[in-house]
Amino acid sequence: MSMIRIKKKTGTPKYKQIISSIEDAITSGALKKGDQLPSLNSIRDSHKLSRDTVLMAFNELKTRGIIQSIVGKGYYIINENIEVVQKVFLLFDELNSFKEDLYSSFINHLDENIRVDTYFHHFNDNMFTKLIHENIGFYNYYVIMPANLKNTNLAIEKLPKEKVYILDQTHPELSGYSGIYQNFEKDIYSNLSKALPLIKNYKKLILLFSEDRQPKGLLKGFSQFCKTNNIENEVIDTLQNRTLNKGEVYVIPDDKNLLRIIKKIKEEALVLSKDIGIISYNDTLLKEIVEGGITTISTDFNKMGKQLAKMILNKDQLQIENVNSLILRSSL
Repeated sequence: MSMIRIKKKTGTPKYKQIISSIEDAITSGALKKGDQLPSLNSIRDSHKLSRDTVLMAFNELKTRGIIQSIVGKGYYIINENIEVVQKVFLLFDELNSFKEDLYSSFINHLDENIRVDTYFHHFNDNMFTKLIHENIGFYNYYVIMPANLKNTNLAIEKLPKEKVYILDQTHPELSGYSGIYQNFEKDIYSNLSKALPLIKNYKKLILLFSEDRQPKGLLKGFSQFCKTNNIENEVIDTLQNRTLNKGEVYVIPDDKNLLRIIKKIKEEALVLSKDIGIISYNDTLLKEIVEGGITTISTDFNKMGKQLAKMILNKDQLQIENVNSLILRSSL
């Protein structure tokens, strides 16, 4: 019990003194990873403290990822890195190149003593809920990319509202949470409008749309654009077994299908831009180079990451729209 030192005549709160005592014990080697801490009740009784005071100290160490509680056994050291003062839970839908840009920007603009743990739900409702439920209380902040999953609010509402930031897509039921989002309906409409003179060189505009993965606003904005401008159009969910026809321009939201359609164009001896147009989503370095450059509709993911870091550092409770832009290249 000697590892816990409490001085009564000091301006430092007692729960902070408990934390410092445990940190000192880790630094000196008296406590190592896997070691069990004295119980809440034993610290309380030895130092004539309230149980809540001891629990507050343990909860902070737990949130920082230094200790872990095991039901029926007690608290154990799980991390000897006491420099970590805050932890961020980052839940992505999937990993791709533009999310790497977002992640890198986010990390680079945070303080060095903030640790970010990254998880992926892969558009699976059960996985989404499981990951959130398993990590309640372990993090200072929760950054969540709900994608187009339904009823995500039921899992998210179990987290402290002021600690949650919604990223990229949002839903009406999540309107009360802070975050940075894209307005997919507005952005696709406005950016296709900018490209209208080029789109009119083709006979038909086609959106490749997966209901499981793509934002619903993407489909709404596309449909409204075609209706407003009297553009012949089609919405498809796969390129498999599709024969490309001259005069078609495709809006391709994901990178795998971008590569598939480029391969099809070559296989069918068609010419990109002249015979088949392509508008891709989410700009990357590869799209600047491949086939002379692919036209994209994209948000600034580096800016999104920087803004997110700033919001967390300042504890801002804001809703920020990260706008998209059209980048014209040789594929259109």
